[in-house]
Amino acid sequence: MKKVYMGDAGPKVSPAVYGFYRWDEVKDAASVLKKVVNLCLELGINTFEHGDSYGNWECETLFGNLLKEGAFKRDEVVLFTKCGLRLPHPRKPEIRIKHYDTSAAHITKSVESSLKNLRTDYIDILLLDKLDAISNLEETALTLEKLKDSGKIKSIGVANFSVFQHQLLASYLTKPIVTNHIELNLLSTQALDNGQIDYIKQRYMSPLAYAPLAEGRIAAGRDIQAVKVREKLEQLSVKYNADIESLAVAWLVKLGALPLIGTTNEQRIRNAANAFSITLDHQDWYELYNVSIENIR
Repeated sequence: MKKVYMGDAGPKVSPAVYGFYRWDEVKDAASVLKKVVNLCLELGINTFEHGDSYGNWECETLFGNLLKEGAFKRDEVVLFTKCGLRLPHPRKPEIRIKHYDTSAAHITKSVESSLKNLRTDYIDILLLDKLDAISNLEETALTLEKLKDSGKIKSIGVANFSVFQHQLLASYLTKPIVTNHIELNLLSTQALDNGQIDYIKQRYMSPLAYAPLAEGRIAAGRDIQAVKVREKLEQLSVKYNADIESLAVAWLVKLGALPLIGTTNEQRIRNAANAFSITLDHQDWYELYNVSIENIR
């Protein structure tokens, strides 16, 4: 895969990103992670998105172990990680309820932990996961900038931010935000209506689109929206000689998004990678979009 820049100020990444956000139920996670990472690298996907809590707080450590073992070199991969969202878990008895924390203390502690777990000296992009409604934004922004100045993070990103939240945080920063990680797929197109895509493009960034295959709904969903979209994808699959999931990801690629793959299924990962060999016709893109919004569940 030909590497692309996330934007004017962002790093160069693979046009598809692999994320570990759906790994809480993965069995034999160490073995599966090794296979998935090797497959991604084989396919040209060298960009990986972590979160401090992903995979029951284990994925960062498992990935770091691969790096230590020499499965690949640090400069061969691009690493994202997230902080801010705090979820109750037996390993974290101090967390009583789901909440957000973007205090200086939490951001700093989270980054230090991620660096240790990933066995690296720097994180390419730190994503702030949602905006803490009662945070001190000056403190949040200053902490992010200090981490960037220190070299511990190379770029600042956000996740699940509305347009106004994105603008609000940006107003406190002197350094650019390089991406917004948002839900975007053929069955979830709200970002085209609520201004998220428009603002991301205005800031010369590429959106990071999670759940590109709608967590399996595109292939197997039984609701009317999924059924109608799948029927249209099946019609187009003959024209393009491509799997319907490859076409669904190609729809995102034509929009300028970077699909964030989360499945552990080898064929689905390959289907996502195959999307980059498809040039979706202009009217076919709109035909898929129209079917989706006409049949919203």
